[in-house]
Amino acid sequence: MKKVIATLLLLTAPAQAQVSSTAAPVANSSGSVTNQAVQVVPSKTFTSVINGVSCQGASLTINPFLSSTTGWSDPYERYYNEPVYDTLDLVGATDPEGNSVPDGRPDFPGRILFKKPIRTGQKTNFSINGGITAQISIPLDRSHIRTCRAAAEKQVALMDAALADKRLNYEIARLRNCADLMKEGVMFHPKSPYSKICADVVLVNPPGVLSPHTHSIPTSSKTAETSDAAKPTQQQPSSLTSP
Repeated sequence: MKKVIATLLLLTAPAQAQVSSTAAPVANSSGSVTNQAVQVVPSKTFTSVINGVSCQGASLTINPFLSSTTGWSDPYERYYNEPVYDTLDLVGATDPEGNSVPDGRPDFPGRILFKKPIRTGQKTNFSINGGITAQISIPLDRSHIRTCRAAAEKQVALMDAALADKRLNYEIARLRNCADLMKEGVMFHPKSPYSKICADVVLVNPPGVLSPHTHSIPTSSKTAETSDAAKPTQQQPSSLTSP
């Protein structure tokens, strides 16, 4: 156990070392980076409400986006003039014979011979980024969703029944009013736009009730003789004579 602890201490102990470096190059860079992000926030967008019953199922949200960035430098300079200095070195030292020799320093330090144009490379940066984000939302409580959908179907059935009941009451009332008006001899003019209201109403006799009608009785010669014989003869009253 002690050997294990000692080994762990040796492994975790900080190590000290002397590092010497003769070359330490330094590089400097500059730039700009633009980070753009598109955030998708989940929300209850697709919710169905039927007569107070609210249900929500799985939903798919697709959001296309288009973004652009522009970058430029101000002041804008396409070129700049870089001075070219005189590095001529002919004199400044003497050799053993007394002749002038270069001494390693320019004879005319700081003197500009000419200026040469240097391209800066400045430019306007423009970029367009586009894409599509998609999100799928699925409820976890599936049993609650099923119960909610069943309740919504019941509500739809109740509303259909209520609509059918109101439609039946309307048709019965229309039939009764049209029949009463037709019995009274009142009707819409055939060219009236309201004549269609009672166009399908027909008057018929109620069961067990005969409508007013007439019958013709056929006659023959025998029937006429029989009827004449059956008629009583009328006797003329005898006149009374005086004795």
